[in-house]
Amino acid sequence: MARNPLQLGRAVAWPASPEAAQLDRVPNPQKGTDYLVRFTVPEFTSICPVTGQPDFAHLVIDYAPGQWLLESKSLKLYVASFRNHGAFHEDCTVMIGKRIAAEIKPKWIRIGGYWYPRGGIPIDVFWQAGRLPKGLWVPEQGVAPYRGRG
Repeated sequence: MARNPLQLGRAVAWPASPEAAQLDRVPNPQKGTDYLVRFTVPEFTSICPVTGQPDFAHLVIDYAPGQWLLESKSLKLYVASFRNHGAFHEDCTVMIGKRIAAEIKPKWIRIGGYWYPRGGIPIDVFWQAGRLPKGLWVPEQGVAPYRGRG
């Protein structure tokens, strides 16, 4: 199956949905080295599928690349496609992790979804897949647990 050309370096339309969004991958020039890549999405937005109200999260995506790297512009477009997508916190977080894993086939991947409270209850969602390379330094995700009054 032929892949669409990269979105990087050209104007592209905002995807209408996560399913319509294209995630791009590029060859990993350091594929013989184990290292960690981190993407942070501090202003993720989706829609509650029941009430239609906005939900907000801070996402942290860590992965140990194999043959491919995730191209960052395509990730930006992909996460923006959730702005009008109705799904629960758990579904959004796991869907993003699984989609990235399917596209780039990393050695290991994890996603932390730190959702801001609605109705007084914050929900944090964590998913991972693959095998962490031995000895790889994986820093904490750096998102403090929700404390209410700070």
